[in-house]
Amino acid sequence: MSPPLATAVFAIGVLGLFFLDRDTNIRTSRALWIPVVWLLINGSRPVSVWLGMAPQVQTPNQYLDGSPVDRLVYLVLLIAGLIVLVGRGRRVLEVLRKNGPILMFFFYCLVSVLWSDYPDVAFKRWTKAVGDLVMVLIVLTDFEPKTAFKRFLARSAFVLIPASVLLIKYYPNLGRVYDQWTWTPMITGVTTGKNLLGMICLILGLGSVWCFLRAFRCGEDTRRAGPLLAHGVIIVMVLWLFWKANSVTSMSCFAMAGGLIAATSLPSLARKRSVAHVLVAAMVFMAFFALFLNSGGGLVEDLGRNATLTGRTAIWGVLVSIARHPFFGTGFESFWLGKRLEKIWSIFVNDPINEAHNGYLEVYLNLGWIGVTLLALLLVTGYRNVLAFFRRDPDAGRIRLAFFLVAIIYNFTEAGFRMMSATWIAFLVATTAVPEVATAENSPPLVIGPTNRFVKRESERLHLVGAGFRRGTF
Repeated sequence: MSPPLATAVFAIGVLGLFFLDRDTNIRTSRALWIPVVWLLINGSRPVSVWLGMAPQVQTPNQYLDGSPVDRLVYLVLLIAGLIVLVGRGRRVLEVLRKNGPILMFFFYCLVSVLWSDYPDVAFKRWTKAVGDLVMVLIVLTDFEPKTAFKRFLARSAFVLIPASVLLIKYYPNLGRVYDQWTWTPMITGVTTGKNLLGMICLILGLGSVWCFLRAFRCGEDTRRAGPLLAHGVIIVMVLWLFWKANSVTSMSCFAMAGGLIAATSLPSLARKRSVAHVLVAAMVFMAFFALFLNSGGGLVEDLGRNATLTGRTAIWGVLVSIARHPFFGTGFESFWLGKRLEKIWSIFVNDPINEAHNGYLEVYLNLGWIGVTLLALLLVTGYRNVLAFFRRDPDAGRIRLAFFLVAIIYNFTEAGFRMMSATWIAFLVATTAVPEVATAENSPPLVIGPTNRFVKRESERLHLVGAGFRRGTF
């Protein structure tokens, strides 16, 4: 099959996935497309890279420049998102009041810009990090937050996953790269690296597993056939991409989190917090033991990695020795800049890294022990929020629980707490508390149109009035 024909086939297939997964009975805001576009960009490549306008980074100083095209795109999306949130006023304020630890973390990140070696660069990066929070709030303050999150994941998966398969098979110059030193081929798909491809497959793949199981439990065969087929196709593609990319961390997290979703889907385990505690604790301990306590490295080697975690232990030792500000850190997203980056690249000549390959160490390098403490507070309060959702709505809670588990384990060997990454966005969505209140401004607008549409909308409105308040469950 020629590339143009394959592109046409894949495009029709993507439209088919959207068609199969449609649900005309529940409406979500059109503003949901803003966070979808945000994730499509951050889950693949910057717009400047797609347009062939990105500067080639060959020296550490080039990291300071950035791309004006990307800045403009992110600024437009951020402004659009803020306009949406302003229109949802009261609902947004209610959510923010319930999430003090998140606001504290972002505020400290802003304050840390003051002692960065490059405060202008750090501030620009902080505004992008705020964009992550804005997109999460758009999803969670939708008048149908649970459906909005499902569609947020599904729409992103229906584009990024098939597009990755298309590029790998029919556009190898875009979907594959070669290591500059060993010339070993690496599968990248729509991303710029195999680990990034693994990350997006992990998050969107788990979303499809969740949607697949939800459809499977649906009692009406006519309503579940389409979603089952659509998300089944995505799951198969994700497994194929995992196999081709050989991203061990993402594959392991996918297996554990997917097993968690499946286990908590059993009727006998629904709403049982004790079971959730045991499963999460067991999986976290198993991962921690295999990576850090199994001195012989046998468990890690069974997954195709050596005892040094592919050189990560050496990287960690060097980074800790370079860190000079243990209490406050170097400033938000400022460690990998300037002379420090020059020194690191001079040490790791064959592997010019720009991340710590450990999310907790990454936070320590940039924000110091204060940042690590605030992150720990986020984890504790976030876990409490996740369990509250799981008890109130097991269906919504299990995907949150899975994303929380991923955040804990993935960051053992990858920097997943970084701004604009899929794991960080999923973590924010999973741990953000949404109060059980409803506001009139977030109810679907009354549609004046054909009689059946008017009656349907009016009946929904009367149902809400009779209930008193609409539950804000995610």
